[in-house]
Amino acid sequence: MRSAIIIGGGPAGLSAARTLVRAGHDDVLVLERNPEAGGLPRFAAHPGWGMLDFHRLWSGPTYARKLVAAARGAEIRTNTTVTALLPGGGVEVSGPGGMERLWAHTVLLAAGIREMPRGARLLSGTRPWGVLGTGAFQELVYAGGVRPFQQPVILGTELVAFSALLTARHAGIRPVAMLEEAPRITARRPGDWIAHHLLGVPVRTATRLVAIEGGARVEAVRVEQAGRQERIACDGVILSGRFVPEAALVRAGPLQFDAATGGPAIDNHFRCTDPAFFAAGNVLRPVEHSGAAALEGIAAARAMAQALAGTLPAPAQGIPVQAQGGLRYVYPQRLLPGDAPIRLCARASGEKRGRLRVLADGEVVQERRLHALPDRRITLTLPAAVLRGVRSLSVELA
Repeated sequence: MRSAIIIGGGPAGLSAARTLVRAGHDDVLVLERNPEAGGLPRFAAHPGWGMLDFHRLWSGPTYARKLVAAARGAEIRTNTTVTALLPGGGVEVSGPGGMERLWAHTVLLAAGIREMPRGARLLSGTRPWGVLGTGAFQELVYAGGVRPFQQPVILGTELVAFSALLTARHAGIRPVAMLEEAPRITARRPGDWIAHHLLGVPVRTATRLVAIEGGARVEAVRVEQAGRQERIACDGVILSGRFVPEAALVRAGPLQFDAATGGPAIDNHFRCTDPAFFAAGNVLRPVEHSGAAALEGIAAARAMAQALAGTLPAPAQGIPVQAQGGLRYVYPQRLLPGDAPIRLCARASGEKRGRLRVLADGEVVQERRLHALPDRRITLTLPAAVLRGVRSLSVELA
């Protein structure tokens, strides 16, 4: 039996592998379904990667190579898909050698996220060629050397949408617009100013894509703004964002699934409800940038190393945590009090100004004013003393 199996060879999984190897575990196995490890950064050649974990500024492919190199000492199996999780630290896999079962004392879920396809977005219109997710678009450009279109629209204004915009610029593609249903962009400003004034791409907020038009290829999109519809000529649509965790294994397996985050429920040691399993990175929730995912992978691996050494606090029911009011979710979903402060992460269900409160058994123990924006991480740190003797915890934005 191995010390650790890691499902997913992206920033979270490879960072966890590096941490475990450096802790002295030489039998770590990383399972990656793609032909190469490195995750989504492999197809994002613009700079901006590696700042949080390596304290360097690299392109995506360079960052991916550095992640793989830093995990040297771990075994990385590519073209290998995990098909099931088994209670107690087992996984069923399908790979070049066929089907097999593998076991480890600890298993880390780090499978990341996937983009919501067109059908799940309920976009109407015809079904022409030229509608791509960001990942597929970047892979076509960087790995295949293909320019799938010349003048697409980009749907969404998350960070990944601006990554798609930079990919388009690299390939000589000139998007005609970025569309955002909300009254402001999702990514931080001045992203919209940069897109418009430096890259020449107008960013249209409060604008809904109504339908895609075209025969064999995309010819236009119909959009609605302030109750009026118009037609924008284009030859492609890049569907960015609307990410969901790759949590099918959790739904079908022995672990508790959290409908609010869309991923596995964990305690403050990144441990799932089956104590052999841990989870880190974007499988926990949609979506954080690669650096945040990598740091979670490192933290989860440290907890796994403690579990292997027998020094991690024993699994217990813990203190349940609930999100209330204007919050979409909060995690970890259960807390095991100890001597160290505990960090909670949350996200609002929409833009809201109010007071963020932490209530322990109904009593307010922490409070601050907050202007919350959609898809922005909210973090809280709870002193250890706050949780002593507490039976339930809730976090609310009201």
